[in-house]
Amino acid sequence: MSEIKQGYKQTKVGIIPEDWEVVKVGEVCDCIVPGRNKPENFDGDIPWVTTPDIMGKYISDTKSQLYISAEEAKKVGSKIIPKNSVIMSCVGELGLLSIVKNEIVINQQLHAFLPSSKIQTEFLHYALNTQKKYMDSVATKTAVPYMNKDNCNSIPVPLPPLKEQEKIAEILTTWDEAITKQTELLRAKELQKKALMQKLLSGEVRFDGFDDEWEEVRLGEIVKKMQSGGTPKADNQEFYNGNIPFVKVNDITSSGKYLIKTESSITEKGLKNSSAWIVPINSIIYSMYASVGFLSINTIEVATSQAMINIILDLEKANLEYIYYHLLDFKKNVHTYVETGTQGNLNAQTVRNLKIKLPSLPEQQKIAEVLSLADDEINLLKNELEELKLQKKALMQKLLTGQVRVKV
Repeated sequence: MSEIKQGYKQTKVGIIPEDWEVVKVGEVCDCIVPGRNKPENFDGDIPWVTTPDIMGKYISDTKSQLYISAEEAKKVGSKIIPKNSVIMSCVGELGLLSIVKNEIVINQQLHAFLPSSKIQTEFLHYALNTQKKYMDSVATKTAVPYMNKDNCNSIPVPLPPLKEQEKIAEILTTWDEAITKQTELLRAKELQKKALMQKLLSGEVRFDGFDDEWEEVRLGEIVKKMQSGGTPKADNQEFYNGNIPFVKVNDITSSGKYLIKTESSITEKGLKNSSAWIVPINSIIYSMYASVGFLSINTIEVATSQAMINIILDLEKANLEYIYYHLLDFKKNVHTYVETGTQGNLNAQTVRNLKIKLPSLPEQQKIAEVLSLADDEINLLKNELEELKLQKKALMQKLLTGQVRVKV
């Protein structure tokens, strides 16, 4: 164990300054536990808030657009949560937190903390955010984990002097504001790219120097090969953990435009004992089962499960990235082609018959270049956003343990 430096002490929440306390949140907050019954009448003006409404640091309204009256809240045994309270999810996904900006009523999956004069609201929000491991440890372990009133009120939080709490909250709020601004920039850029893609791929907007008529083709007419993959038997260990990257649906849904790695791999024996095959670099891998319409361009040779159809284009007829963007744009309509069943599926013939507007190769390339530049800008914003989040997380850890002290 590392030596505790002078002026610090070991506590339930880690090493903190000697002049800080550790308290149970119930010792510095009152609480409101919601009524067990759901309102019957939603004809009031007080937002009825449930777990899905907790989307960010602050909450003032409800996505469901359900509102109740004070009389209805009293009827079902619920109290009105005042502004500047902190609400927390205590069933299912534990520890989702928001600060209440105006009066609300919460359902039984939430718990409300009403800070006393000993703890600053925003500091409380940040302090609770660091205690999710504790929440998991005290939660009742059923199919859906939950914390009761005593569990919620037992959560330990560090308690610096009030002025120091305020300064810590002020610093972390500055980072939250930067993250919010970056998120808004990212969303705006994504919407801009989506609109641009629709205009370029439909021919509504064209570049100077291009006036040829576009041809409408089916995807199957511009490929050299289009074939689904296959999955070796899962219970045969000789088929897995080999040197052939193996693509499953999760790899496609999380990879983005380019597939550069996979979570699992198969052996040569696994390849030979299934309908899987080696998909060459610069193919389009397109998901047909469950998570339908996701796609990537593979930058490594892979084999895929049968949930994917692998498309090797005839590059004398079509530009790889142009077709990628066409299929990406098609995703917004893919649900109309999905066959109903236990899970939504596309069949291979449906994918072959997808109609594509095809300009000349030079115009395809130009469109793909412009959309790729938009992707580059989006990825830069995403990377900057992730860096801001990591910096805030590290700063929060240092400030909420007193590792870095603030001047007050």
